[in-house]
Amino acid sequence: MPRHTPESRHDTTHEPRDTTFVCTMDPLPSPLPPSTHPDPSHPSNPTFIASVTANPFFSAGAGLIGVGAGLALLRQALNIGTTALRRRVLVSLEIPSKDKSYLWFLQWMSQQPARKTHQLAVETTFKQHDNGSVSTTFSLVPGPGKHLFRWRGAWIQVQRQRDGKMMDLTTGSPWETITLTTLSRDRGVFSQLLKEARELALAKQEGKTVMYTSWGPEWRPFGLPRRRRMLSSVILDNGIKERIVKDVKDFINNGSWYNERGIPYRRGYLLYGPPGSGKSSFIQALAGELEYNICILNLSERGLTDDRLNHLLSNIPERSVMLLEDIDAAFTKRKQADQTGSQSMITFSGLLNALDGVASAEERIVFMTTNHIELLDPALVRPGRVDLKEYLGNATESQIRRMFLRFYEGQEDLAERFVNALRGREVSTAGLQGHFVYYKDNPEEAVSKVESVDESCQLLQ
Repeated sequence: MPRHTPESRHDTTHEPRDTTFVCTMDPLPSPLPPSTHPDPSHPSNPTFIASVTANPFFSAGAGLIGVGAGLALLRQALNIGTTALRRRVLVSLEIPSKDKSYLWFLQWMSQQPARKTHQLAVETTFKQHDNGSVSTTFSLVPGPGKHLFRWRGAWIQVQRQRDGKMMDLTTGSPWETITLTTLSRDRGVFSQLLKEARELALAKQEGKTVMYTSWGPEWRPFGLPRRRRMLSSVILDNGIKERIVKDVKDFINNGSWYNERGIPYRRGYLLYGPPGSGKSSFIQALAGELEYNICILNLSERGLTDDRLNHLLSNIPERSVMLLEDIDAAFTKRKQADQTGSQSMITFSGLLNALDGVASAEERIVFMTTNHIELLDPALVRPGRVDLKEYLGNATESQIRRMFLRFYEGQEDLAERFVNALRGREVSTAGLQGHFVYYKDNPEEAVSKVESVDESCQLLQ
C-alpha cells in the first residue's frame, strides 16, 4: 500500500486550501464642523442672528422691555428714596379713636377759622325720654380723607382713616385713626396743638356740668355741657339739703380716714319720694356745687350685661357722680321689672356686686332715685350700698313760701295768701315751679289762679 507523503496531503485536489481574505473599506467622511452647516435657520448661524436683530418687531419689543425694566427700577428707586426722605424730613403723629384726645382734636379742628375743607362728617347724639320726646344735638367734624392747613407757621396734613374691616363689636363703630404729618423741624407743634385742643375742651366745661351716658363699654359726653345749677335754686324741706351736702363734702375730704381703717372708700345715697319732688334737680345742683360731672346709667338699656355694668361703674370719669334714676323700674323684689321693649340682661346679683362687690371700684359717689321705695329689695338699700336715705316729698308750707319769694321778691303778703290758698293740698315743687314760670310777670294773677297748680301736679302723676 502506498504511503502518502506530506506533499500529497497538501494536494489541492483532495484537501481545502487555507485562504486569507483581506477586506479594505473606504474611511467614512468626518462630520462637518458646525460652522459649515448650510442651514440658515440654526440659532448659532450668524446669518440667523443678523436676521433676527434686523427684524423691526424684535427691536421694538426689546426696546419696550428695556424701557419697562428701566422704569420699574426707577420707580423702586424713587420709592426707596421717598421713604428715606420722609423718614428724615417728615414726622407723623397717630391718634386712635380710643384716645381721649381724639374727640378733642376733632372739635378743635372744626373750629379753626383758617381751615378750609369740603369733607365733613356729622356726629349726632340723642336721648329718648320717658315721655317719648327726643333731645338731639349735631356736631360737624372733619370727615374721612386728607386735610391740609397751616397753623402757627407750620403746614400740617391731617389724614382721617376709617378701617371698615375692624370695628368695636360692642358699639358697632368702625376703628378710626387720625394721622398728623408735618416737617421734622416743626414737630414741636404737635404738643402745642394737643395742649390747645385740651384747653379748648376744658374751657367749654368750665363753670358747667358735663352729662355722661354709656356708649358701649365707655362713657361719652351727652350733648353740650350744661350751665351749673345753683344749689340755692333747689328748695327742699328744712334741713334736707344741708344734711346731704355736709355728708357728701365730709366723704370727699376724708379719703385717708377710710383707707386707714380699711373701709371701702365709696358712698351711696337714695332719694325717694313722689314724682316732681326735686330729686334729679337736687342731684344736678349738688354736682354743680361740688364742681363734679354726672354719669347717667339706664339699667334698662338694651344689651346691658353684668360684666359691662361692673366695667362702667369701675371706670367712671374723675370727679363724677354716678346716677341711677328710677331704680325701681329695673328691679322689683329681685326680679326684672316688666318693661315693654327692655332688653337688659343684668341680674339682681350682678347689680349688687357692681355696687359693693370685691371687684367694685372705690372713690365713688352713687345716687339712686325711686318713686316707690317699698318695691326695692332690702338687700339693695342696706348700709354699704345705701349709706344715707332721704325722703323728698310734696311741697310743705315752708317750701311753698320760699319758692314764691324766690320768683317774686318782696311780695311777703302775696306769699302768705298763696300759702293759705294751698293749705291742705298735695302739690309738688315741680308743679309750683311750672305755675310760677307761667305767671312770672304777674304775682297777683299767680295767687288768683292758684287752682291751676293742682292741674299741673296731676300731669306729673
